[in-house]
Amino acid sequence: MARVLIVGAGVTGSLCAVLLRRQTSGPLYLAVWDKAEDSGGRMTTACSPHNPQCTADLGAQYITCTPHYAKKHQRFYDELLAYGVLRPLSSPIEGMVMKEGECNFVAPQGISSIIKHYLKESGAEVYFRHRVTQINLRNDKWEVSKQTGSPEQFDLIVLTMPVPQILQLQGDITNLISECQRQQLEAVSYSSRYALGLFYEAGTKIDVPWAGQYITSNPCIRFVSIDNKKRNIESSEIGPSLVIHTTVPFGVTYLEHSIEDVQELIFQQLENILPGLPKPIATKCQKWKHSQVPSAGVILGCAKSPWMMAIGFPI
Repeated sequence: MARVLIVGAGVTGSLCAVLLRRQTSGPLYLAVWDKAEDSGGRMTTACSPHNPQCTADLGAQYITCTPHYAKKHQRFYDELLAYGVLRPLSSPIEGMVMKEGECNFVAPQGISSIIKHYLKESGAEVYFRHRVTQINLRNDKWEVSKQTGSPEQFDLIVLTMPVPQILQLQGDITNLISECQRQQLEAVSYSSRYALGLFYEAGTKIDVPWAGQYITSNPCIRFVSIDNKKRNIESSEIGPSLVIHTTVPFGVTYLEHSIEDVQELIFQQLENILPGLPKPIATKCQKWKHSQVPSAGVILGCAKSPWMMAIGFPI
């Protein structure tokens, strides 16, 4: 039985897993490893520690579908809509720039539900807190070492993490990348930003006419969303959640600062945008060091530009 490892449980890794499963006729052992504690990558959904039903999308906020990709990827959209994973974005987003023929979708159960759907459909064995450190060639197999635990061998490995993390890997994999390729990969740059999720008690009112708003006049904050309202999930039993995305310049400037200091700075600026905001019962501040590839030209509606590398032998 062929053994395949996908490193990275984000949108690229999860979709790769389900496509491999559906397009492989023979027996296949499929594993997905991720260094984080849950799936999602840049499409992460955080939960309130007081109520797991109170959630906030800390990565991608919605999915933008252009006419070109609506046709090219129609089967993916049809599947996600049929399963209820996606539905059209109907809540007002102030400052959103829409091009002719585009449509937007939200994930009612959180943006990470897209990744969870594909991982479930793939039948892969998914392991978290598995940080890959080395990849070596051993008897026509790829031996993968992780930070803890024994190495394991695979016939094929698919790497879907950000380019800087791939270049940090040790072992024989370094010999597969030519000097020219390495220079090209090292030239790839990522924007950085922070996201802050605020969770509130049931019954809390945040009285604004919009579900999301792009901010153009603040040096710190670029986007604010009443996240449950954005996804049309409003309940008297579940408190609202608020998501704040910072600007890229702010993210770069404070990239190495403590989460506590960054969170305080965001709160100070948020008071200027939403004065008198109720005090949350919980917060979650997320640093996105590798947020997006600037040349991709796509903003908050999409996860980071995926880059994938596969190494292996015929199986």
